Amino acid sequence: MLDLPFAPPAAADPNAPTLAARLALRERPVGAPLLRQQWSELLFLHWPVPAALLQPHLPPRLQADTHEGMAWLGVVPFKMSKVSTRVTPPLPGSDEFLELNVRTYVHLDGVPGVWFFSLDATSPLAVWVARTFFHLPYLRATMRLESPGAQLRQFTARRTHAGKPAAHFRATWKIGAPLPPAEPGSLAFFLTERYCLYASNKAQTKLYRGRVAHAPWPLSSAQVLHYESSLVESHGLPTPAGAPVVHAGGPVSVELWPMQQV
Repeated sequence: MLDLPFAPPAAADPNAPTLAARLALRERPVGAPLLRQQWSELLFLHWPVPAALLQPHLPPRLQADTHEGMAWLGVVPFKMSKVSTRVTPPLPGSDEFLELNVRTYVHLDGVPGVWFFSLDATSPLAVWVARTFFHLPYLRATMRLESPGAQLRQFTARRTHAGKPAAHFRATWKIGAPLPPAEPGSLAFFLTERYCLYASNKAQTKLYRGRVAHAPWPLSSAQVLHYESSLVESHGLPTPAGAPVVHAGGPVSVELWPMQQV
């Protein structure tokens, strides 16, 4: 593996979200959500990364969100199911599929959220809808999720989206004991309790923010038995060094609101 360039933790960000602001986002937004889904079989893989390394890869107005001076890079495979809109019932072939995203955490005007470098998915319709109406970098891929044992999971993926860098992923993990709810201010809270997502147009001249609502993540410990991936590298980022911080998560029922330009 390539070591990430060494850098000391970043100085305190005066515009960083307060803990009160992070907790306030747990409140369900007013109005009807656009989409409803269930997320399950998640594996959260996170590595600490110098914020200065990630900042050039973000739109100009977004700032890397940090915990104790470090930004974090995540790779998250999971299963999405029970997908429906407020105007249509679940659509056969698109109401359940696998997804795999590469992410980091950002903030804008004190509002924290998730920035996705990519979201690979097995549903062509979901990819088209997300790219067209949510400005999110969804990409087509083939994936497989297997359960070779009661607590064992194996997830494989290969990107197939035309015109995009090839990438692959393979991980096997063992789900451990349930964990207590993430304590506000803790690293687990910072990495998993996210209720906003950001996106931009291709030229990065427009920025969008969407709200998400769900119960706090039910987390479990997990042990990664095998991991190989070129997803991070497909975005021009160095291979994360060292063992990741690992959590297993889900299931949670999720509501999503339309993206709004900010």
